[in-house]
Amino acid sequence: MAYISQRGVYWRAEIRRRGYKPVYRTFDTKQQAQQWARRVEADMDSGLYFDRSESERTTLREALERYRRDIVPEKRHPYQENRRIQRWIDHGLSYRTLASLRGVDFAKYRDERRSAGRAENTIRLELQIISHLFEIARKEWGMEGLMNPLDNIRKPTGSQARDRRLRLGEFEKLHSLLSAGGNPWAAPAFELAIETSLRQSALFSVRWEWVDLGSRMLRFPPDARGADNKGIPALLPLSSRAINIFRHLAAIAESPEVRSARSRQGPGNVAPEELRGRVFGTTTNAVICVWKRVIQAASVDDPGFKTLRWHDLRHEAASRLFEKGLHPMEVASITGHRSMQMLKRYTHLKPESLLARLG
Repeated sequence: MAYISQRGVYWRAEIRRRGYKPVYRTFDTKQQAQQWARRVEADMDSGLYFDRSESERTTLREALERYRRDIVPEKRHPYQENRRIQRWIDHGLSYRTLASLRGVDFAKYRDERRSAGRAENTIRLELQIISHLFEIARKEWGMEGLMNPLDNIRKPTGSQARDRRLRLGEFEKLHSLLSAGGNPWAAPAFELAIETSLRQSALFSVRWEWVDLGSRMLRFPPDARGADNKGIPALLPLSSRAINIFRHLAAIAESPEVRSARSRQGPGNVAPEELRGRVFGTTTNAVICVWKRVIQAASVDDPGFKTLRWHDLRHEAASRLFEKGLHPMEVASITGHRSMQMLKRYTHLKPESLLARLG
């Protein structure tokens, strides 16, 4: 039986039951205290009671800080995760306790982000962090009775499938502008993205130790291959054109200007006998900035360039492999796709390429 007493202007309910931690709660009225006590005792009688005190005193901000400290370092792209977490910390919902948050709160956030013009996939990833946080809190942080409010709302379906490929003359135009963009690695990165079909993060992480020009293979170590739908083949066969690009990159890396810049970074960054370290002596962001400036410049004469994204080069690469006559399993072994359905999403054959086969 619950013990209810008055403490000044408030009413305090206390429940002590064998096998359970003592539970206390303060209310404005005696009736509220009695109703709460009856609900808790009924849950204890049926074996459905969980201690919610932890979730009732932990704010979303505190949980996000713990999530950033304990969970994010284990993820593949912690930088992106930290940016999304910081956005949530700066939001007003971060001051609410986990137990007080409801699906309607996140549905309102979803609609606000849509009104601000954010992409569906951006919103989906932001909500996904919160959903995972609630699951971790429920399973590992001692908040078993905490409900996941994200289970009760409609999630954004993600970004729309893209089918953009390079049009006639676009490759030459972009390559010319990238070559004149001031970053010697921009144009080769553009070509290699098409020749290797590698994603942006994988492409710029390639190291000279992985490149075997003699056997025309690019060997990725296990810790660089990723998992699930972001997989990278252990052995990536290289086209003759890709080999020539790597040789051009080796010449850039061996140029006096680049070797001088690398030597200023420290003696460990210059290999006296062979090239080591990252193939691209620049950052991903530096190349993408050049890419965006080039797209903007090319759009002056042809507005169609505005619809082109760097990731579209992966679509271009997969489509070209099919147009060369490779079998779907052969293409998948190069692109790293784990399912034919996803490979199909990245393949956009030009009708003109089918004319020869049709006869």
